[in-house]
Formats: sequence, C-alpha cells, structure tokens
Amino acid sequence: MAKQSTGFSTLCFQKKRWLLLLLAMLSISTAVAFIIRAAYDSSCDRQHFDAPVNDNRFQSTEKTKERAPPQIGVASPLSFMKSKLVLLVSHELSLSGGPLLLMELAFLLRGVGAEVCWITNQKPTGTDEVIYNLENKMLDRGVQVFSSKGQEAIDTALKADLVVLNTAVAGKWLDAVLNKDVPRVLPKVLWWIHEMRGHYFKLDYVKHLPFVAGSMIDSHVTAEYWENRTQERLKIKMPKTYVVHLGNSKELMDVAEDSVAKRVLREHVRESLGVRNDDILFAAINSVSRGKGQDLFLRSFYESLQLIKEKKLQVPSIHAVIVGSDMSVQTKFETEIRDFVAQKKIQHRVHFVNKTLTVAPYLAAIDVLVQNSQGRGECFGRITIEAMAFQLPVLGTAAGGTTEIVVNGSTGFLHVAGKEGVSPLATNIVKLATHVEKRLTMGKRGYERVKQMFLERHMADRIAGVLKQVLRKGKGEGE
Repeated sequence: MAKQSTGFSTLCFQKKRWLLLLLAMLSISTAVAFIIRAAYDSSCDRQHFDAPVNDNRFQSTEKTKERAPPQIGVASPLSFMKSKLVLLVSHELSLSGGPLLLMELAFLLRGVGAEVCWITNQKPTGTDEVIYNLENKMLDRGVQVFSSKGQEAIDTALKADLVVLNTAVAGKWLDAVLNKDVPRVLPKVLWWIHEMRGHYFKLDYVKHLPFVAGSMIDSHVTAEYWENRTQERLKIKMPKTYVVHLGNSKELMDVAEDSVAKRVLREHVRESLGVRNDDILFAAINSVSRGKGQDLFLRSFYESLQLIKEKKLQVPSIHAVIVGSDMSVQTKFETEIRDFVAQKKIQHRVHFVNKTLTVAPYLAAIDVLVQNSQGRGECFGRITIEAMAFQLPVLGTAAGGTTEIVVNGSTGFLHVAGKEGVSPLATNIVKLATHVEKRLTMGKRGYERVKQMFLERHMADRIAGVLKQVLRKGKGEGE
C-alpha cells in the first residue's frame, strides 16, 4: 500500500508540475479578468463579412475569404514598422479587453523592431498590483512606459510616426495634455474603438474624431453604429474607418491544439469544480455584470433543467459555470444571481469562479461557451474565437460582433437578446446537451473557421494594411 501511495503522490506531483508549466506558457493576450486558484491543487474564470461593394463608408481589411497558408521564413506583415516611433495611449491599464489588446499590438510592433512608448491616462492613486505587473511585463518586452502628463508625453507625441488612441475615453488625453499641440498630432492619430455603449458618445471624448487619420473598429456592426450615432447624436462625421477583426494568439492556439495539455487542464479544473468527466459544462466567461447577461443565462439554464425533467430526457448531468466573479467585492448584481441559484436550489449545478488571468484552463474543461452579452452585444467578443479554437460550440446573442463570428446553425446557435431570449437559449442548451455529435461537429467547424479567419497572423495582416494607409495620410500622401 505504501508503494502504491508513493506512486500516486509522484503522479499527482508530475501532473501539477505539468499543469504549472502549461500555464506558464500562456501569454497575457489570452487574459480576461480572472485568477485560477493559486495552489493549483484539488482543494481549490459567419460567413465572411465585407463592407458592401457599393458602400465606401467603411473599408474592410478583409480581401478574400480564402487566405494562402503562411510561408516559412516570410517576414511579418508589420515589418515596415521597423524603427518607427509609436505612442500608444490607453485610457486605463487593467485586465479588461481594451488595454490587453493594445498591449498585444505593442508586442507585435516590438517584435518587428518598432520603438514603442506607452502611457496610461487614468491611474488610481497609490500602488496597484495589476498595473505594476502589466507595466513590468511591457518593460520586459522593451516597451517604454512613462507618465501621461508632462513634457515627455508631449515631446513623444510630436515626434511619433504614429499615435494610437485606445477606446473613445482616451480622447480626453488630447486636450488635457497636448493642449495647443493637438492640431499637430491629429493627422497621425489612429483611434482604436472598442465601445458599444451609448454613454461613450460624449463630445468631450470624441470631438477630435473627425480630424484624425483614421479609426479602427473591431466589427462591422460596431462601425455602422458609430457612423450613425456620431452623426445623429453629436453631429460630427467619422474619419476613414477600418474594420479589423481580432485573432487568437499563437500561445493560446498552441494549447488549444495540444491534446495532452487540454486533457491535463480539463481534468484539473473539473476536479477543482467537483464535476465528473462525462458531465456537460456550459460556461459564461466574462466579467460578472448585467450587460454580460449572466442572470438571463442562469434563468435559461434553470429552464433547461425543467425541460429535461419534463421530457424525461436521458442526458449526463449538466452544469453552469460563471467565470468572472469578484469574491472580494460582491456586487449587487452578483448577489442577485447567487440568490436566484439558492432560491431554485441548483447550487450543486452552478459554479462561480473568481477572476483569473488565464481562460485556457476553463476552455479546456467546458463543453459549450455561452456568450450572452445583452443590449447591442459585444463590439467583437474575443472569448468567442478563443472558445472556437478549443473546438467548442457557442451559444450567443444575435447582437454585435458575435454575429460576425458565429455562423448560426453551423458553429453554434444564436438567440435574441433580452428576456425574449431566455427560452430560446434554454432550448439550445437542451439541443447541445442531448446531441453529442452536433456538439462535436459544431466545435470542429468553429475551429476550422478560426484557422481560416481569426489567427494572430490574420489580425497582424489586417492591422498592417491599416497602419500603411494611416502613415501615408499622416505624411500628407493621401489615400
């Protein structure tokens, strides 16, 4: 017995060591807002869309649906940025999508020899561990980080070949810091917009938008929304707008395509959640908020349990996983959804996971992603393409960028946003719970779609096309 126990302990140690090595491989580009339990022990978050041919408002960087495979040894599409000085302006530095995406651009540019400087417009007073860690991550990769205020920021903006403002809110930095020098900088500004909410349409934020070299937006539906909203509400005109779909990092794809890594991660996370290998997990991986729709997802989940019971369907146990809680500051909204779970007596079926830096372990562990963002949906929704890389079908709202990623009936199912979508989502949950082949087939199609359209090299190629045009415009060379 002692010998068997020693062997089992050795196996567990090797498994956990393997897991830690895997997690160390993951880059911040896979990050959303959460932390896997630190100990990692068992006790322990379309078809192709182009702008219409006769519609010149938005220029899509997609040229053809089919893309040639990458050639070994071919230079990065961003290689023309070598030795260029680029200033990146972020409204904040946090684990949210916008700042992390800008950091990815910083690393892509550093990878081809560009000189990259970073400033964060809004910082909390005192020491912030997240900001400290992310800034050091950038410094380690050769990105210069300095204060958003002061002469260094002004001098860098004036000397830079390109200035990238990240999110609408970053527009406040222009007047606050550059002041009289704003007109000199605007012709070389690329404004990268990720917002879909109406409260971002304030003239104080975007009054300079018509005068910049261009705007870059993550989806066609968001670009159209900004075009209409700025004209109707603010009476200003959008600059030349480029639609750039995002792509998965090489690091995430490496894990997604490694069957051993996925198996180890799957076993570990399922063990930590207390679920069996054949249980079916439906997960929402977003910050917990009303706009992300976790409340409506849980209502759909409860309704799906009732449907299975009423129809006496023989299916494995199904579970809902909410990745993105904040255990330290539980919001009123999270209290509401936890109360709902308790009221319906489904605590054994619903699992709340705290914020984590890496999503890959959870994508390896679950069976279906639920992207239930409400209102206008996500500007893009990167977690959707990350899930598809792991061959997961997606149940998403028919809103925002999700409609440009998920092919309804092929790589997943779409349902309407709002309360009207609760029952359709419940029906779709039951469909995927009861049809294993459909679930697997949709997952494989989603993976194929990612390989065709949503890799880092695709994103780099699309961004390169934008930067070339913006640089020409900044030099006064026109389109």
